[in-house]
Amino acid sequence: MANGNTVTMVGNVTRDPELRFTPNGQATASFGLAVNRRWQNRQTQEWEEATSFFDVVCWREMAENVSESVTRGARIIVTGRLEQRSWETPDGDKRSRIEIVADELGPSLRWATAQVVKNERRGPSGDGPGDGGGSPPPRAPRATADAGFAGQDEEPF
Repeated sequence: MANGNTVTMVGNVTRDPELRFTPNGQATASFGLAVNRRWQNRQTQEWEEATSFFDVVCWREMAENVSESVTRGARIIVTGRLEQRSWETPDGDKRSRIEIVADELGPSLRWATAQVVKNERRGPSGDGPGDGGGSPPPRAPRATADAGFAGQDEEPF
């Protein structure tokens, strides 16, 4: 993302992802994210806290994965871009909202563990491997973590 509009947020999911499909069948999922900021007041020496709330939007395969993997209360890390969406209400009032459009999303492992299950790769049409799209076939799962690191070009899982 060369345009400089990249954000990374760590927070708690405030509502289960809502999975929907566009008229042409493209998956989209949206959910809320609460991000806490904590600091010590230098005058009172007491800790103060503020919470900001954001809407997160995911598309395509990520939307489907998020709807199956993320639930309310989960602590996650989201990297994406900020995007403003504007609309007009039936009463003629103008509204706008700034959303995080996710590029990457995963569990925060600071205070939790996670089990990663890799999906089978799909071709460009999404029908499966080998559908003429030039996508390589899925790799076999790597051996256990104590088997060692095979090389720089190895996938992370």
